[in-house]
Amino acid sequence: MPRLSNIIEEFIKNLLDETDNGVVEIQRNELAQYFDCAPSQINYVLTTRFTPYKGYYIESRRGGGGYIKIVKVGISEDSDINDLLVNTIGQSISKTKAYSIIERLSEEGIVTEREGDMMKIAIGDRTLKNVYDNRNELRADILKNMLLVLLRE
Repeated sequence: MPRLSNIIEEFIKNLLDETDNGVVEIQRNELAQYFDCAPSQINYVLTTRFTPYKGYYIESRRGGGGYIKIVKVGISEDSDINDLLVNTIGQSISKTKAYSIIERLSEEGIVTEREGDMMKIAIGDRTLKNVYDNRNELRADILKNMLLVLLRE
């Protein structure tokens, strides 16, 4: 018998396949009720099975009307983008290296100059000034998620 995590993953993937735009909004609590599990089980599936490396972008809003938005990004077929996300950026990246990647993407016309500037601001030291531990890990996560949104087909 499949594990509950596998069943939840398959259910969400089926929802994504049924949409025209590869975007699904779900209520965490409703999904947990549907599968008769704790909401933390839903979180576990989302954080382990729907990662940027696997071509997914997750947006979450908490509160009474909270939802989880799952976006399937069509990058898994593009080995260059996948290589960029997994190997070049990886789990941690310095500001200098990140800026170089953004500048290269801008020069190649993959992102606009304005998008590149906004990306630099979002991952710059001034923005992350209150992050003392794991700053480069956070920078990598932010950069990968921005690229997933910008490069979405």
